[in-house]
Amino acid sequence: MFQIERYTADRENEWNAFVAQSKNGTFLADRRYMDYHADRFRDHSLMIRREGKLYALLPANVEGDTFYSHQGLTYGGLITDQQATAAHATEVFRAINNYLKANAIHRVHYKAIPWIYHCVPAEEDLYAIHCVCDYRIAKRDISSVIIFPPSVKWKELRRRGVKRALSAGITVKESDDFETFWAILSANLEARFGVHPVHSLKEITLLKSRFPDNIRLFAAFKDGTMLGGTVVYVTTQTVHAQYISASPLGKQLGAIDIVFRHVLTAFETYRYFDFGKSTEADCRVLNEGLIHQKEGFGARGVCYDTYEWTI
Repeated sequence: MFQIERYTADRENEWNAFVAQSKNGTFLADRRYMDYHADRFRDHSLMIRREGKLYALLPANVEGDTFYSHQGLTYGGLITDQQATAAHATEVFRAINNYLKANAIHRVHYKAIPWIYHCVPAEEDLYAIHCVCDYRIAKRDISSVIIFPPSVKWKELRRRGVKRALSAGITVKESDDFETFWAILSANLEARFGVHPVHSLKEITLLKSRFPDNIRLFAAFKDGTMLGGTVVYVTTQTVHAQYISASPLGKQLGAIDIVFRHVLTAFETYRYFDFGKSTEADCRVLNEGLIHQKEGFGARGVCYDTYEWTI
């Protein structure tokens, strides 16, 4: 009943159109976003058809004999529309497993799309892999999320940060100065963790040009100097803080606190605000300082799970 085919570049428009009208796809699954790092991954995304009509998508790549959904994306599970059913989902995963076996792929890493990104409930895939895949939970990340309108009050430490920022004359506005923010962000990541941002300045600038309404920077300024900010990814109902960083002076003056007071007000008509993950060492270590800051804004835990099974 279901036919599995590998994505090819000539299917880009069809792929993107399906993502746009799906019940759980976001712009991260648009090929204009996915393919910015095509040189880093051996793409093996799947298009699933039923009686010739496109029924589902699975962004993915292959490394050796392992199939990943997709290593270059925060989440990358099965993308469906409102017509998808639980019974069909089980058939889809049987067909996927048969396809992968026929292509000498023996292991699957499957990152489900968190429910906060579902415009309509879309966990048929989780039921299906429970039925037809002998899986285990390989990774469990924890993110921090606010449901609008917020029900948890800010902690006093965060409120004091806002007062400090206001007293210092700090203002917040949307900015296109990614270069200055990237310098602040890169310095922080290098000093604290010895790493660089996932995206280079060139890459984030390219993606911003392709998705100007979805990728936005909000920053705190004092006397015209940027002190810190956040890059947010805006999807249909969820806003995700992709990057958060402040300069030493910005940390001292509460720049991040006043930025999020502004941002959470600006996006209060959305359903969720996702501050992102707070784990290290392949999810085994909780960065307690980082999650404490996010929880201080009233955010609470939502898990991002990765499932693994053998073919």
